[in-house]
Amino acid sequence: MSIEVQSVSKSFGLQKALDEVSFSISGGEVVGFLGPNGAGKTTMMKILTCFMPPGSGRASVLGFDVMEQSMEVRKRIGYLPETNPLYPEMYVREYLGFVAGIHKLDNHRQRIEAVIGLTGLGKEQHKKIGALSKGYRQRTGLAQVLLHDPEVLILDEPTSGLDPNQLLEIRNLISAVGREKTVMLSTHIMQEVEAVCDRVIIIDRGKIVADAATSELGRMSFNRQVILLELDQEVQADQLSAIPGISRVEALGDMKWKLESGTPADIRPELFAFAVSNGLTILSLSREAHSLEEVFRRLTGNTPAD
Repeated sequence: MSIEVQSVSKSFGLQKALDEVSFSISGGEVVGFLGPNGAGKTTMMKILTCFMPPGSGRASVLGFDVMEQSMEVRKRIGYLPETNPLYPEMYVREYLGFVAGIHKLDNHRQRIEAVIGLTGLGKEQHKKIGALSKGYRQRTGLAQVLLHDPEVLILDEPTSGLDPNQLLEIRNLISAVGREKTVMLSTHIMQEVEAVCDRVIIIDRGKIVADAATSELGRMSFNRQVILLELDQEVQADQLSAIPGISRVEALGDMKWKLESGTPADIRPELFAFAVSNGLTILSLSREAHSLEEVFRRLTGNTPAD
């Protein structure tokens, strides 16, 4: 495992930031780590990057314990905190040379050229960091994160405050990097998660409330499901309303219907039985997925779970 967290808790006074958190991330995964403000995301990232010890439990990166072998962990990770820690008075190339010296890279010139090319900093490399746009400052932060070629990247809100064009560029960069490295990404932008992440972990009030493939999250029922139904003949809405489990019926036209159920139980067998008993043929039947934003809001307590 690239990242393994076992029953980690962390408190600040009476405030419990993390409560028995456990998860693991395999090599090559791009995982979105989501949660509302104050949920414990940044605390977990600081523990994994050895900026902060856990209160209890165990965490390791690439098999190295964050408490017992913190220097080995630091050598192998690239961490971009939410507040990008740059030196505005330094030139881009000068700054990357400074960071390369900290890492004691033997091939520092080749690595600097490589990350400048990868992050699209070629035209800006001789500018002072303070003169760069926010998008290019983020690129500079990602360049220093990638400079020592780490196996694991931990990125806390890497696209915060960017305009749509900058956001797309940084998102594409993260996608490209994710093909070769393990990436743990914190963000509030749901489109970014859907575009970049293979898997999503959602934390709320210090506890993991969901951990699933991005494509699977939308199929969570939340005691409510929506079925899209197409029949070969016309029927009346009250006929469909009489089917056990159906709470709402909406005609979409052309013998197509939107059916809602207030139960998590699968109502599709009831629909097939209805069709057979009425001599109907079901031309199409599909369960409508929830948006990732809706899943997030329901799991973190901002929308009733029905």
